[in-house]
Amino acid sequence: MCVRHVTSSLQISMSRIASFHQAIINHMKTVSVYVLIFLTGGIVYCMLELLFRQRTHLSMFFVGGLCVVLLNIIATKSRVAPWKKWIAAGALITTAEFIAGAVVNIWLGLNVWDYSHMRMNLMGQISLSFSLLWVLLSIPTIKILEVIDRTKRQRRGG
Repeated sequence: MCVRHVTSSLQISMSRIASFHQAIINHMKTVSVYVLIFLTGGIVYCMLELLFRQRTHLSMFFVGGLCVVLLNIIATKSRVAPWKKWIAAGALITTAEFIAGAVVNIWLGLNVWDYSHMRMNLMGQISLSFSLLWVLLSIPTIKILEVIDRTKRQRRGG
């Protein structure tokens, strides 16, 4: 009776260890996907700046990475109409740009960008023109993120 009880307890413990191990592996896969999305977003954002402005700043790598991670959440977790996703994404990017600008340009005085010469700007950090551009750029970005998520789920079988 005692040996049977120990064997049963050991099987339960091994089952819990296996479940815990699988949970850690799944968590690591999720984290690695978000790290990859962050790195890709940061690199693409800096490349766009280099293409259109011929310069960029390290802070833009972090802003771009964070924005694309958040856009991925909008693209894959939100079940609203696509146009609502695009507007939310544009607002999110504009907000991130304003916060980054307040820190990098105003607080630290690095003057990475200045939109004060543009109409409808807020403290020279964001402008309506760029907000609309972010909405337009979020359309293909969200579409791409949705396709990647759908492909990932199909490969997993769910």
